[in-house]
Amino acid sequence: MFWRAKAAVAITFLVPIVLIYLFGHVFGLYRKDSGPVGIPIAVVNLSQEPAALKLIEALKAEKAFRVITTRDLGNGATRPLTEADVRAGLHDNWYRYALILPADLLPDDAFGVRMKFLFNPRNEIEAQTVNGLLQKTVFSNVPQLLGQSLQKRARRFLGDERFERFNRTIANTLADNFGGDREKIYQQAISGDLGFSELNRTEAGKTPAPPPGLRRLDAAPAPNGPDAQSQSSKLEGQKSAAAPPQDQKSSTDIFSQMVKIETEQVAGKEVKNPMAARLVGGYAIMFLLMAVSASATTLFEEKNSGVFQRLLSSPVRPAHILWARFLFGVILGLVQITALFCAGRVFFGLDIFRHAGALFAVALSAAAACSAFGMLVAAISPSAAAANGISTFVVISMSAVGGAWFPVSFMPDYIQTVSKFTLVYWSVEGFTDVLWAGRSLLEVLPTIGILAGIAAGVMAVAVWCFNRGKLFD
Repeated sequence: MFWRAKAAVAITFLVPIVLIYLFGHVFGLYRKDSGPVGIPIAVVNLSQEPAALKLIEALKAEKAFRVITTRDLGNGATRPLTEADVRAGLHDNWYRYALILPADLLPDDAFGVRMKFLFNPRNEIEAQTVNGLLQKTVFSNVPQLLGQSLQKRARRFLGDERFERFNRTIANTLADNFGGDREKIYQQAISGDLGFSELNRTEAGKTPAPPPGLRRLDAAPAPNGPDAQSQSSKLEGQKSAAAPPQDQKSSTDIFSQMVKIETEQVAGKEVKNPMAARLVGGYAIMFLLMAVSASATTLFEEKNSGVFQRLLSSPVRPAHILWARFLFGVILGLVQITALFCAGRVFFGLDIFRHAGALFAVALSAAAACSAFGMLVAAISPSAAAANGISTFVVISMSAVGGAWFPVSFMPDYIQTVSKFTLVYWSVEGFTDVLWAGRSLLEVLPTIGILAGIAAGVMAVAVWCFNRGKLFD
């Protein structure tokens, strides 16, 4: 009997397999490197320093980021982004993170690097990940900034003539004693490449090979003789003892002081519980889909109990029954969303009254889209059991892909594209716009329009399927 129930078989086997596949993408089981992919980050470069361009290139090389440096003016024309542009973009959710390289990226009055990081942490998990990746890129990939800062301070202290003579003397000394091209060493020195890049590659486990004829001074000669192995082990032990684990932490603290990243949150500052603003909306829409789909499947029970026959014997047409069921689903959805957000108000302190009008409009359009989805499931299903199986599979899959459970940015690019075709994605975005960003009714109208369009399109298909089906026969 179990194998004859296709819905039960689908829920037992198909749904878990799909979820395993989706979670595998989230946790990077199909990739060598886990983590998010293609998170938009705007970069404003106001500095004339050459290393600023290297920093931007390093950010572009990071797979987690999709770097945006220009603004489209139309007709193929672009211009570099300004701080005003990125603040407007952060407000409008074109992107949620922006890095500003100021004109005083390398300040004249201090040694180090200055930059500003603007963010709109609509999703706290994603924001923490981006912040960590950004700091890793700055500290690991562009150490020349520190060398340039040191050279800039030296030029100001010594003057142009003495500064050039100082670097020439260093280049000549290195070339005379260790070999190498004098001009190349000089150019590396004045560009700020004082060995930080080689040190970074060494710490990463990629020790660069010295040029022919040169030997690293920090490398001991290889031991020879019968006791070479014991001597090598002894040297390794001495090296480990001389470099305690605390050195790594101290090195990190020193770099944190030299590279000062000023952070500014541009939205959601007044939200008491940032995570709840997105989490409540995501789970609200998921359970709303389940409730409305279950309600729509009662059409089969009404048919089997003879309710349709009694209704159709009166001046009631099938269209009246379908639209009445749709409206009932909308009302049920509004009641459920209201209850869930009131619970969020009690448990997490969500501010649901500051923009009650915008929140109600998003909830109404989301309820309509969910009710239309339930009607479509009932229209294409041959029985109540099949409808329950289809709705369970689609609701769980759509919730996972649409961002109700975890950030969409953690998914592969093609799933991020698919997510934008789900009503869960736009419902979560609408709720987050109101509860997190505090947007007004006018500002969330585009999202409301998309949800309304989904509701109208899905309901039209559902009615067409009902007219061709045998539910009212």
